Amino acid sequence: MPADEREVGVHTLPITVEYGSRTITLTPTLVETERGPVLIDAGPEGALEGLRTHLRSLGYALEDIWLVVLTHHDADHAGGLDKLLEVVDAVVATHREEAPYIAGERDPIKGDGDRYPPVDVDLELTGGVRIPTLAGPMEVLETPGHAPGHVSLHFPEDGLLIAGDALVADDGSLSGPNPDFTPDTDRALESVGKLADREIEHVVCYHGGYVDSGSERIRELSERGLED
Repeated sequence: MPADEREVGVHTLPITVEYGSRTITLTPTLVETERGPVLIDAGPEGALEGLRTHLRSLGYALEDIWLVVLTHHDADHAGGLDKLLEVVDAVVATHREEAPYIAGERDPIKGDGDRYPPVDVDLELTGGVRIPTLAGPMEVLETPGHAPGHVSLHFPEDGLLIAGDALVADDGSLSGPNPDFTPDTDRALESVGKLADREIEHVVCYHGGYVDSGSERIRELSERGLED
């Protein structure tokens, strides 16, 4: 992430892991607060050491994380959470519609049935909740479609969006969520439309990382649909 983003206390943590039969790069995000770092998405199984290395480079220990916010329950976002919580005493937060999947009360919507270890959810989020950070308030936005309770995180003061999988940037250009992995494409497109109404100047996608584009491009995606 560019230097101006680092200065406001938001840091991308790209990690490359073996996931299924593929090697993929994913982008959890660290947000600094007065209480310590907040981790947005824990990554899949095998992500722990990559996260540890990133935090050390930023002057933190892994154990300094006090809050983990999961954008949704997919295994590449939450599959490594149980291992993380073996070394980190952190509050786990996610949308109330995602909590049953993470806690093991429901099977994940996507996957082959071999789910990751369930983890208790301490805090159930709803849209409009704001978490104080060194980058200004971080607002929870409900962006369902890719998952029933998918959330994105918006920093109104800086125009930054942490999109989770509500948007992707695998080719370096901002796109809508991958229809192949989005069970409810109609709701996902509605969520893109709602994001287009926000003042967004730049975006961090879990798949693709930092993109220096925002509301104008998101509005185009909303108008053209998920096949853009």
